[in-house]
Amino acid sequence: MILEQYYLQCLSQASYLIGDETTGRAVVVDPRRDIEDYLQDAQQLGLEIELVLETHLHADFLSGHLEFAAVGAEIGFGSLAEPEFPARLFDDHERYSLGEVTLEIMHTPGHTPESISIAVYETPDSLTPHAVCTGDTLFVGDVGRPDLLVSSGWSKFELAGMLHDSLHTKLFTLPDDTIVYPAHGAGSACGKNLSSETWSTIGAQKRDNVAARMGDREEFVASISEGQPTQPRYFSYDAKLNNQIRAVRDHSPLQALSLAEVDQITSSGAVVLDVRTPESFAAGHLPGAINVGLEGRFAEFAGSVIDPETPIVLFGETDQISEARTRLCRIGYDHVIGSLAAGSIDMANVVGTERLTASELRRRLREDSTPVVLDVRGPGEVAEGVIEGSVHIPLVELHHRMNEIATSNDIVVYCSGGYRSSIAASMLRSQIAPDAVVDLMGGYSAWTDAS
Repeated sequence: MILEQYYLQCLSQASYLIGDETTGRAVVVDPRRDIEDYLQDAQQLGLEIELVLETHLHADFLSGHLEFAAVGAEIGFGSLAEPEFPARLFDDHERYSLGEVTLEIMHTPGHTPESISIAVYETPDSLTPHAVCTGDTLFVGDVGRPDLLVSSGWSKFELAGMLHDSLHTKLFTLPDDTIVYPAHGAGSACGKNLSSETWSTIGAQKRDNVAARMGDREEFVASISEGQPTQPRYFSYDAKLNNQIRAVRDHSPLQALSLAEVDQITSSGAVVLDVRTPESFAAGHLPGAINVGLEGRFAEFAGSVIDPETPIVLFGETDQISEARTRLCRIGYDHVIGSLAAGSIDMANVVGTERLTASELRRRLREDSTPVVLDVRGPGEVAEGVIEGSVHIPLVELHHRMNEIATSNDIVVYCSGGYRSSIAASMLRSQIAPDAVVDLMGGYSAWTDAS
């Protein structure tokens, strides 16, 4: 048996290659859209990928099932899914043989109605599975959120009840030494308290996973139905796309644009996405550009602050532009219409922005005309402390809550370390206050260190 995990740190997303050495047959579970790594590894291992198994209709990334279908693989879902494209739909406890290696499809609804888990047996006669791919049903340290389909008419309480039953009547009946391979890890917005560990065991999760070990159904439903992080803007877009026939990933070269062409395109509604660091952005950037640096959770935050249908021009170094395009394609942001390399423009055409130190912000707050201080961290971070008098709007909510920010005074934005504040400040300068927004270098960490 071959079982390889592929983990994307920038999206906290895991996918899997499962193969049978005796037959050379393989499946991929929950693949990302850039499928080259799976194909290359399969070739090196002497495997042919014949099936893509999706544990559910994902919201946090655009899956690569159609890219795999384009090279001859079949697509598989649980039987409660209703995809618009041809797919094999598996019944509860239906088995799929790769030869010796055998997969069992377990219906585990709750995160979504069609969610499945996949038990992996080393031989057809094995009495117990070696591992189980749990999708978004069971994570290391947490369980999947049940509220993503509220806008589609599903009750989060009903789905939470289904999730409780899936855990206690399905997954937790597996032997304690069964390896748990989830679809996400720490940082994902698909749950509240995911661990940074990328695998565990059923026994460890029954013992240590606070959410999963709640035996009382009502307590479980109440607990996981509240306090979930705000879902990024692109989630509903990706959930729909993952169920539809859509274009496969575009590999054609990205058009290099001149500054005059960029000016013309942005005047028609496109946005310049500057993918450099906050420090480089502050030193000089194109007027009106949005800064989402590649070194952070780039795709997640780009998908939180830019509408998926908005045309995008990428700005940065050449290698950064290529990587940014790949990461955007992973969340279905295909409207990247061109790029402009940072080294190709005259510095006379850029503008710089101020970033405050903690001591400078303290001085401003002592003055008569104090700035509006905007905290764009998540609710859990705010609970640990705030700058007194600050207004709290999480970054993922900023695009539809800008009208809550007073613009009569200057605006100072802060986050935990300075990455998200640069994103938020660039948005505010672009849309409501071009000359009156700065952000705090080092964020709340620098503020507390200087106190």
